[in-house]
Amino acid sequence: MHNHTKIVATISDKRCDVPFLQQLFDVGMDVVRMNSAHLNEEGFLKIINNVRAVSNRIALLIDTKGPEIRTSITENPIELHIGDQILVKGGIENLSSNKCIYVSYNNIVLDMKVGESILIDDGEVELKVIEVQPDHLLCIVQNEGVVGSRKSVNIPGVRINLPSLTEKDKKNILFAIDNNIDFIAHSFVRSKEDVLAVQEILDEHNSSIKIIAKIENQEGVDNADEILDHAYGIMIARGDLGIEVPQEKIPGIQRQLIRTAVHHKKPVIVATQMLHSMIENPRPTRAEITDIANAIFYRTDAMMLSGETAYGKYPVEAVQTMTNVSLEAEKTKMSENDIRVPFNQDDEFEVTSFLAKQAVKSAAKLNVKAIVTDSHTGRTARVLAAYRGGVPVFAITTTERLARELSLSYGITAEYIPGRGIENTKESRRAYFMYAIKSLIKKGLIEPTDRVAYLGGSFGETGGTTYLDISEAWKIIEAKEKYNLPDYTL
Repeated sequence: MHNHTKIVATISDKRCDVPFLQQLFDVGMDVVRMNSAHLNEEGFLKIINNVRAVSNRIALLIDTKGPEIRTSITENPIELHIGDQILVKGGIENLSSNKCIYVSYNNIVLDMKVGESILIDDGEVELKVIEVQPDHLLCIVQNEGVVGSRKSVNIPGVRINLPSLTEKDKKNILFAIDNNIDFIAHSFVRSKEDVLAVQEILDEHNSSIKIIAKIENQEGVDNADEILDHAYGIMIARGDLGIEVPQEKIPGIQRQLIRTAVHHKKPVIVATQMLHSMIENPRPTRAEITDIANAIFYRTDAMMLSGETAYGKYPVEAVQTMTNVSLEAEKTKMSENDIRVPFNQDDEFEVTSFLAKQAVKSAAKLNVKAIVTDSHTGRTARVLAAYRGGVPVFAITTTERLARELSLSYGITAEYIPGRGIENTKESRRAYFMYAIKSLIKKGLIEPTDRVAYLGGSFGETGGTTYLDISEAWKIIEAKEKYNLPDYTL
């Protein structure tokens, strides 16, 4: 058990040997992200096998590319100067030149208007449309820059009528299903339909992979509520988001999206350039340290490293830095800034929500030092995470997959304990609780004299949470089989 805020690290097949992954895991990495833009099947398998050799507790996340636009191949880099005029056309099969840049979106002419901007290579080059013709756009270059092959193209404020999933995306989703991946992070999610397009494929193959919706444009921001109704969680992908919307709006959007995710009791990840300077330098900037702390003060569940761990010079130091800053920020965050989680009496799981809130409050009111729950679906653990408590939450899960799924939820340490659960309902809760208490004491997180809270249910693994039990750890251990939880399992 370490920091409450979880850490996602992007890993390349060029650097994914077992000792390296073990180092990252030891200093705080919870989830490995695989970037499908830079990996083939062989590369994916290399990372997957090595991660699983390190620990079955590390979750695996693969992303799709979604409805992105790219430039075509260039024979030579295209140097552009302020005031140059250049054509933009659809037709990815053509070579781009200093006369015409071809893009992968064939209908770009239909969606653009005079005065709108086209940003190339993460905004490094800006073109402004000055004329719209039936087969091309005439643009004027706004800044000095160079355009290479297959660079990203963003069109801020314009809805691109591209399908949510490419053929490559579909292939990668099927690969994820075949290889028991835990999460799919779907790029450029604009509405619930984009999430449902992925879910449809998962349902066809009876897959329990969870979908993380990457919010990367204004439309995704505007539709965050409906997206969260259907996705497992969201990622605030600040790279493309900072190009698609004015960058000064990013902090406010980040804060609002975190709040929305907490209200939905679903995980939220903050991503992009969190420790960007550590790609080249052994120490971060003060601004980066503050960025990480602010994400935690805003109450994010998780944070993601990209180039820092994929190809940077100081990957282990980057994860260690994020862990250290997280621990300090979690200690210094102010409770008055906690996000109030709405309580809806019409909610199907209102009892779970009410009891979870009381369990978290018991830390302050009754000096409870840890919360324990057994989990078959993860619902109670995720609700506990939404309240962003300050004490450890130990979730005993009935499957390895569920333990990994909870690796994105704030403050949750999940562990799979075989041989109990469904196979032994009568004994499971007492055994779970006893194991959890002994583990917490062994790890030095509680003392035998400390109070511990237990959230459980009286109707089996899928019956929901129905009670909250609070007692001193030593009393439970001493009572052994005489200790009875109120679930009628005697």
